[in-house]
Amino acid sequence: MTTLPAETPTIFSLSDIDQPPATIRRYWLRIISDGLGEPVRVPLLVAKGTEEGPVLGVTAAVHGDELNGIRVIQRLFGDLDVSELRGTIVGVLVVNIPAFLRQTRVYTDGFDLNHVMPGKENGRASEVYAFRLMDRLIRHFNFLLDLHTASRGRINSYYVRADMSQEATRQLAILQNPQLIVHNPPSDGTLRGAADTLDIPAVTLEVGNPGVYQRTLIRSGIEGVHNVLSHLGMTDDEIIAPASPPVICKRSYWIYTHTGGLLTVDVDLLQEVKAGDLIATQRDVFGSLKEQYLAPEDGIVIGRSTMPVNRSGGRILHLGIL
Repeated sequence: MTTLPAETPTIFSLSDIDQPPATIRRYWLRIISDGLGEPVRVPLLVAKGTEEGPVLGVTAAVHGDELNGIRVIQRLFGDLDVSELRGTIVGVLVVNIPAFLRQTRVYTDGFDLNHVMPGKENGRASEVYAFRLMDRLIRHFNFLLDLHTASRGRINSYYVRADMSQEATRQLAILQNPQLIVHNPPSDGTLRGAADTLDIPAVTLEVGNPGVYQRTLIRSGIEGVHNVLSHLGMTDDEIIAPASPPVICKRSYWIYTHTGGLLTVDVDLLQEVKAGDLIATQRDVFGSLKEQYLAPEDGIVIGRSTMPVNRSGGRILHLGIL
């Protein structure tokens, strides 16, 4: 591995990079300007191999409080031997800079950046940010792994969302060695969906919980990326097989509360439930029982709420249908 330069250059597009083979470089990608007219820049790590090959993008922190993916990318680049790499890896350490600086999930205009992709050239603030991100960065990838976590007040299993009807994305999903895979065609304004419209195979990997580093899940995320590198012929590493095959869900959905109060979720992550099983109990502030929630059908718990205070329409759990 070559020594990193003392200064980190600012670029306006991934196409601006003219990097020697067998090197790792840091870059700032300028996206927008802030209220002072100063540049808002996205941090990139770029590893260029000794031979031509695919461009694999690995993105983190599309939501500003999702941190595990950042550490996955840092560790990935720390472990790389670029002298044996074919192609290019682009690690996007923080996608949503304004939200990251505020440690919030959503963009500064209140919109979820992962539901406005591919954005608009002349739209509201989040749409412009999304458009420039797609134009200056994402469209240059051949494959994309988008790393996420649960939102605040929730926890997730280690799972992947992917279109399992497409062979390329099916393979990317399985190579992550997740606990679960949810079949989810990308059609909801996500980064994954925007990549798909550009014929870039992409999956979303949910790496644990928000606002923390979780070492075990970070190691699992790194393992999944290395498996993809081997699968794409970018490295000669052996593909690590899963300890057990993933649970495949044909669809999934969240179950919500009908009324407000203090919520206790009575099931754990990865627990299989049957239709009619008790999944949560809600009480008022005095401790009186208000409602009990039952599983509407057979399924498995993908994620669940950890926040007792829950208003009407609050999330209870994310149910996967096998």
